[in-house]
Amino acid sequence: MTSPQDIQHKVREVLNRYLEKEGLRKTPERFMILEEVYQLDHFDSDTLFQKMIERKYRVSKATIYNTLEVLETCGLVIRHQFGENQSIYEKAFHYRQHDHLICMDCRKIFEFCDPRLQATQDLLEELYPFKIQHHAMTLYGRCQKNCKDKHRNKD
Repeated sequence: MTSPQDIQHKVREVLNRYLEKEGLRKTPERFMILEEVYQLDHFDSDTLFQKMIERKYRVSKATIYNTLEVLETCGLVIRHQFGENQSIYEKAFHYRQHDHLICMDCRKIFEFCDPRLQATQDLLEELYPFKIQHHAMTLYGRCQKNCKDKHRNKD
């Protein structure tokens, strides 16, 4: 199994090669943001900014936005739009395909992986002249322990 330190090293290499290839500057802020991203699960740009401030990093919101765009372009983060105006990000390097359950009340995101979805995807590729590159499944509901009881009478 790959350790978090190994992953940190590898994602730094990926970013470094991408910045060189594109002729972009290798700023310390970009690498600090990358390090913080790979310590989080799902996050938005405001949460990332707050984490950076808490750790006493001097970084602007614009730098966060620009770096997230670079990280998305080079395949180190995935951006999701979970029915909101705000983008949610998650790390992408060395992570398996998964899908999401989202609580409509507390906004908590649960990840799940079901091999039957891969089997369905494989079957669809056999039936249709189509090569699936990736898929996204997002299911919305309420947390069974916390949020469902709060809205029992509303459902």
